[in-house]
Amino acid sequence: MPMHDWTRVDGNIHHHFHGRWLFAMSDALNQGALPKGFYALADQVIRTIGPDVVTLHAPPANGNGHPRETGSGGVAVALAPPKARVEARAAKRPLERGQRRLTIRHSSGHRVVAVIELVSPANKGSTAGFNSFLGKACALLNEGVHLLVIDPFPPTARDPHGIHAAIWEELTGEPFEPPAGQPLTLASYRAGDEVCAYVDPIAVGETVPDKPLFLDAGVFVNVPLEATYATAWQSFPAEWRAVLEPA
Repeated sequence: MPMHDWTRVDGNIHHHFHGRWLFAMSDALNQGALPKGFYALADQVIRTIGPDVVTLHAPPANGNGHPRETGSGGVAVALAPPKARVEARAAKRPLERGQRRLTIRHSSGHRVVAVIELVSPANKGSTAGFNSFLGKACALLNEGVHLLVIDPFPPTARDPHGIHAAIWEELTGEPFEPPAGQPLTLASYRAGDEVCAYVDPIAVGETVPDKPLFLDAGVFVNVPLEATYATAWQSFPAEWRAVLEPA
């Protein structure tokens, strides 16, 4: 399924598709993509941080302090490094002296291990919105929460080299130069003292590739982005499909 040019429609129209795609991803993760003991919820709020899809690990079943079974339960989890067009590793930049770190937990008490963020026009539409998104992404990674960022919009004056470059520079102090002609971004981040990024820049019209979502330092599942994008597209209003797929 090719990525469409979402700049053709206003933010309210994209917001509808945004929600459909997020719930399709959540459904796919809960219906077999995640191993036993993990589950996904959409539109959850973690304190003041509101991610799009969170992956939660269930707490001990018997209350004795021992974790539940975390085996795959028949689900394919990958141990080898994922494939991406660009791979980068770097030590995180130390937090400024006196800066307080945010501990992120779900209000239900279930431990958050990963977050999927789908960038919206509002995230880039103002300095405040952009800084909020950037701060949220870096706070998650600084707290050891793995992250998958999907940005279907081209760079703006606030992220002239794309959303990954902004996150990467804020997190590590290192620059990132995206390849020419591929302005959209899909980036998977493995949290830790050394953060790893697996980045796939794409362009409008290119197939949306599946991306890894880390559950632990060496374990990830592939999120079926192409299939879930197609699922969301099937129920998108025909009037707006015609705008995004002009004859």
